[in-house]
Amino acid sequence: MKMQMKNIIALPLLLSVIFLSCAQSSTSEKEQKTELATKHNKPTSDLEVTTPSNLKKAYFASGCFWCVEAIYESINGVKEAISGYSGGTTINPTYEEVSRGNTGHAETVEVIYDPKKVSFKTLVKAFFDSHDPTTLNRQGPDSGTQYRSIAFYNTNEEKKIIEDYVAELKHNKTFKKPIVTEIKKFDVFWEAEGYHQNFEEENPLNPYIQSVSKPRLEKFKKEFNKSKE
Repeated sequence: MKMQMKNIIALPLLLSVIFLSCAQSSTSEKEQKTELATKHNKPTSDLEVTTPSNLKKAYFASGCFWCVEAIYESINGVKEAISGYSGGTTINPTYEEVSRGNTGHAETVEVIYDPKKVSFKTLVKAFFDSHDPTTLNRQGPDSGTQYRSIAFYNTNEEKKIIEDYVAELKHNKTFKKPIVTEIKKFDVFWEAEGYHQNFEEENPLNPYIQSVSKPRLEKFKKEFNKSKE
């Protein structure tokens, strides 16, 4: 958005921060990303640490994974949330490639959870409660296919849970515009570069975290706690 000079005289720094994108960073951060991007990612099947048998995995894409990771890690029963890429065709994608929007992947979070403490349906509810599923290829200030809304499923049971929840949202007219979320069969998850993991926790003073991610997390926690399953 281009703004007239008269509108930015009072708070130029604040307004410039508000419109920062998840894909944007300071010069020093870009240099760090360029260096770290040379490290290869690992698909889920190749991870050295296996998930305990009592835990399950779920995958969601709903905008910047820095935000989504923090949202899911705030839910009781979620053991860990990992930022990565899924939904595309490019093998071993890097952040720079995904950010250009030509890999087919969306920024995705792998949610490792204890089904005895939190259900898949609750994770789906958190997914729809924490973003706008009616904006095509956009969440907040972030735009591009890499920020599209996708609810992945591993089984037909999970697919039905997602579809039933979408039908419920439509019936209740929760959103004024059509839901554009993709309901997609999970294929492979590519773990993002190390500097993306726990980004909000590790970089609390980052402008994007301050202006976008933290407000989104606080809004989610406030709304989600009102209507727990």
